[in-house]
Amino acid sequence: MKESEKKKILIIEDEKPLAHALELKLTHEGYDVVATGSGQEGLDLLAASKFDLVLTDLIIPGVDGFKMLETIKDKKIKTPVMVMTNLNQEEDKTRASELGATEFFVKSNSPLSSIVENIKKKI
Repeated sequence: MKESEKKKILIIEDEKPLAHALELKLTHEGYDVVATGSGQEGLDLLAASKFDLVLTDLIIPGVDGFKMLETIKDKKIKTPVMVMTNLNQEEDKTRASELGATEFFVKSNSPLSSIVENIKKKI
């Protein structure tokens, strides 16, 4: 895959070991990955650059994942957003879906390899 053809993924995750592991796995798969631990920084990066996919936690410092999803929806940003969280309530899944999340992964039930496989199917 040529550098210019690489798909670009934005990871917004404040658990540094998890963010780093995802970054390594996705980079190994040939993606261009940018990671941040802050919701506001994620929104700033999304406004400044084009991404093919966003993978975000819901419980993150500053702007949380739900507010991020609302902002992305309000600004009509077409980038698909996958949610990866420890929240496992049906209402959280429903709310995230209504705000435009295309996938919802519960961290404790989702091995990194299955998240990566889902990303590869999406982009």
